Amino acid sequence: MSSLYQPTKDKQLTDNIYKTKIKGLFYIKRNSFSDNRGFFAELAHLPQIKTVIKKPFVIKQINHSQSINNVIRGFHAENWNKLTFITAGLAFCALVDIRPQSNTFAKTESFRLGFADNALTGSLFITLGIANSICVLKGPVEYTYCVDKIYKARDKKGDQPISLFDPDLNISWPIPKQQMIISQRDKNAATLRQLFPRKFA
Repeated sequence: MSSLYQPTKDKQLTDNIYKTKIKGLFYIKRNSFSDNRGFFAELAHLPQIKTVIKKPFVIKQINHSQSINNVIRGFHAENWNKLTFITAGLAFCALVDIRPQSNTFAKTESFRLGFADNALTGSLFITLGIANSICVLKGPVEYTYCVDKIYKARDKKGDQPISLFDPDLNISWPIPKQQMIISQRDKNAATLRQLFPRKFA
């Protein structure tokens, strides 16, 4: 697996947004201002997101999850675009392009996000068809994501989870499998090869 993502100058698209090796996945560097009271942070500017995705990102629902140590969620790719950020804790986040028509299909990108030395504190903009995961290193992790569809009204065809242990993806998870807390849905998830056999022929 490749090294953890870093937002370098050659990847910069706008003042705060950086491209990744997955088409439609962007890292958003936050502006943070600290004093003796704590800090204030700007997590994302919607006009900048519009600039890079070429259309408005209209938030329809805002979701919040809390996860304890060793919880791992994903790979999930619901049928919506989402802006995600961590407001407490530390997590390893891996993402994979599961769009069979994409020229970055099956490519992965990994981040260390949250609050610790050498962690990134910014946000991710995740285009629909990119599956994301979150693996808690230091919990509880408070994870918020803004989406452009209402959950109950979404197209459920996009809800197929991908196996966290897909051998073709070969993600180097930072905690042993036997210590992970995983939902039954994620344990039963299919591999990319099972879902898209023609892409691996």
